[in-house]
Amino acid sequence: MSTKNLLVELFVEELPPKSLKKLGESFSEVLSASLIAQGLALKDTSVTAFASPRRLAVHIESVSVQAADRPVSQKLMPVKVGLDAEGNATSALLKKLASMGADASVVPGLRREMDGKAEALYFDSIVAGVKLPEGLQQALLETIARLPIAKVMTYPDPTGDGWETVNFVRPAHSLVALHGRKIIPVSVLGLTAGNTTKGHRFEAAIDNIVLEDADSYARQLETEGAVIANFEQRRAEIARQLAAAAGKEGLRPIEDAALLDEVTALVERPNVLVGTFETDYLDVPQECLILTMKANQKYFPLLDAQGKLTNKFLIVSNIRPKDASLVISGNERVVRPRLADAKFFYDQDRKKPLDARVLGLSRVVYHNKLGTQGERVERVQAIARAIGQQLGGEALALQADQAALLAKADLLTDMVGEFPELQGIMGRYYAQHDGLSDEVAYAIEDHYKPRFAGDELPRNSVGICVALADKLETLVGLFGIGQIPTGDKDPFALRRHALGVIRMLIEKQLPLSLNVLVDSAFAGFPNGLLGDAHTEVATFIFERLGGMMREQGYTANQVDAVMSMLPAQIYLVPKQLEAVRAFAVLPEASALAAANKRVGNILKKVEGGVSGAVDAALLLEMPEQALYQALCLIAPRADAAFVAGDYTASLQELAALREPVDAFFDSVMVNAEDEKLRANRLSLLAQLHQAMNRVADLSRLAT
Repeated sequence: MSTKNLLVELFVEELPPKSLKKLGESFSEVLSASLIAQGLALKDTSVTAFASPRRLAVHIESVSVQAADRPVSQKLMPVKVGLDAEGNATSALLKKLASMGADASVVPGLRREMDGKAEALYFDSIVAGVKLPEGLQQALLETIARLPIAKVMTYPDPTGDGWETVNFVRPAHSLVALHGRKIIPVSVLGLTAGNTTKGHRFEAAIDNIVLEDADSYARQLETEGAVIANFEQRRAEIARQLAAAAGKEGLRPIEDAALLDEVTALVERPNVLVGTFETDYLDVPQECLILTMKANQKYFPLLDAQGKLTNKFLIVSNIRPKDASLVISGNERVVRPRLADAKFFYDQDRKKPLDARVLGLSRVVYHNKLGTQGERVERVQAIARAIGQQLGGEALALQADQAALLAKADLLTDMVGEFPELQGIMGRYYAQHDGLSDEVAYAIEDHYKPRFAGDELPRNSVGICVALADKLETLVGLFGIGQIPTGDKDPFALRRHALGVIRMLIEKQLPLSLNVLVDSAFAGFPNGLLGDAHTEVATFIFERLGGMMREQGYTANQVDAVMSMLPAQIYLVPKQLEAVRAFAVLPEASALAAANKRVGNILKKVEGGVSGAVDAALLLEMPEQALYQALCLIAPRADAAFVAGDYTASLQELAALREPVDAFFDSVMVNAEDEKLRANRLSLLAQLHQAMNRVADLSRLAT
């Protein structure tokens, strides 16, 4: 079969910028996958996606005009049902063949094959490969149906009489389908495929671009249509121009991948220009100015070498006039009112101290079952005080209490009302303006951290106390009223809160018991408000911790060995896992893990448990005497290493127990008839079990 390259383009009204990248990826992936599945393209064929504000397109190499014929084998029915005693076709078989477009003439050629215990009839045939028009039509319909469109528009069918409608993300105007130079007759969204598209809305050299063939698409759009059709190429060009323009000013643009993606989805012919604003606005916290320029105008603020905001910014224009002064002045005129609003909010907010806003939080509903933000602040205060007392005594507890009291006060400021993303950040600025210490001010900003995976942690102990308290209050409160995440649904981001708690405990090496933390959090709530969910909260955190450790490369068995011990000190878990990983590669590890599992199973079956020390006089057989002597020698060394925090050494000391343990189980009957001997041997095993499972439950390593 001859092959040629294929181009498919859907030309539409301006697409949603925040969705464009995903729409472009989906359009190319689904359409190419469908053609591959139908045999019209190879699995490793080269696929190039195009996505601009007004088009979705894909270029696929080596697409066949018709898929290869393929053999098909269809099971019909058991032989005894399809053939009579003389070997003639029964009416049931004839009906089945007729439904498949065959008749009695194929009966002699039916294949017989065992299907389980009975022999069955199979009809083998050759199915002609699908032709490109039919295959592409199916692929197009599937692609349109599977595009990740959050909300569709309804508009009149372009080929209808005005009464018919079409549903799509934006009104579609034309469809291109070229196989080499040939137009493939397909249709979708009321459009019939052709070879004509349009370029830039204002700067295209010609109105209608007639595509020469599938391979000329990107070139013609750029030369005749003034459009860089490929999303990644356009993004790279914008990034290059941003760096070049900033470099000429001796500055650097902010790094924001999401903003770069959004701007790439807004322009087809990027042209980066430099704008300025009055330096008076730089008195406003730079986070406010940066956010208003990014969120409202899609500008790239420029920073100096120290990371301080300057009064210059970059504009990504969609046109390239000879004289760009009008474009620049227009954007400068637009940004000034935004900056003036930010300055007004900042000046107004500072007229009222943070502590004067705290009372107003009692009028802000937090949750219909958990009360107001004011009540929540009181709970966070109580938890933060308890954590501060554990970490730094009364002095830290008092600072944590003050920071927790003020942590949510900026929610009632005009600036945060306009830009919710600045909560905490503005609280820090206003706290510093009120003359509070940097420890408290930065804790107010940092108590939301970490906000996302990889985010930085609070920078001081006060912030750690309040951040832990805030996240624990959220976890305990919502679990206590039954708002537990299920499946993929986590509307209150409780998984993120749990991971934040874990990261702070581990990365800050905080010697805080998880159970004590959870108890302190529950104690911060009034009696009767919450159900008893202590175990559920702890289990939820442990599950997140286990998942985090598996992501860091530890095996499921290694994680299970440590997590099954329900470690109270979370910060020690990575150290325990490193010790288990080192132990697992020892030649003795497998045998000791299996023996440990066997010992555990024996001890579980003992009614009333095992009590009493080992009586050396009752150790009659040499293997049990040897095991006891080895335990007496090795266990103290392993315990000493454990107490010193050297978990790796503690576990590796146990390797010397392999031979006496193996010899014991080879020669000694634990469940001896003599009751005293049996009890003494069980005590020996209990002592062994205790010695082997201080760092982790080694039985979990047994395969």
